[in-house]
Amino acid sequence: MRKIALTLLALATPLPALAHVVAAPDTARAGSYAAVAFRVGHACSAGDVTLKVRIEIPPGVVSARPQPKPGWTYEIEREPGADPKAAPSAVTYVGRLPDEAFDEFPLLMKLPATAETLIFPVIQTCEKGESQWTEVPSAEAPGAKLSRPAAALRLIPTEAVSAGHKH
Repeated sequence: MRKIALTLLALATPLPALAHVVAAPDTARAGSYAAVAFRVGHACSAGDVTLKVRIEIPPGVVSARPQPKPGWTYEIEREPGADPKAAPSAVTYVGRLPDEAFDEFPLLMKLPATAETLIFPVIQTCEKGESQWTEVPSAEAPGAKLSRPAAALRLIPTEAVSAGHKH
């Protein structure tokens, strides 16, 4: 009976922040090329299987190239009528990720030159539903807890990185 109660308590406990789709690393140098992986820690619901991970690319990212992954294909979206060499508006990985596993979906990106925080909304499609990791902190409540936060990448000014190194 105690084991059942502990299991029910574990299921009722909110998932930690690590369960969200996050950018890894979560900081990069402004104006650089950076490989960033979007880490998916679980399926949409217990026992479900993730079938697609769609990463929306924010304006200002000059280029974004997906890394091929065994067992997964990818689709690159661009704005209608955009130059085929223009940065994509989204990249979708298609495959199968069981609930008990995690995976990373990497992109090599040329980042904007200005220090800012880039927001990457991620849509996770599963066999039995969808999780939209798209919430963004509001200016009125920047520290508010979000239940489905979008992945974020903080760009550090080049000067701040250079100032820490002695030549």
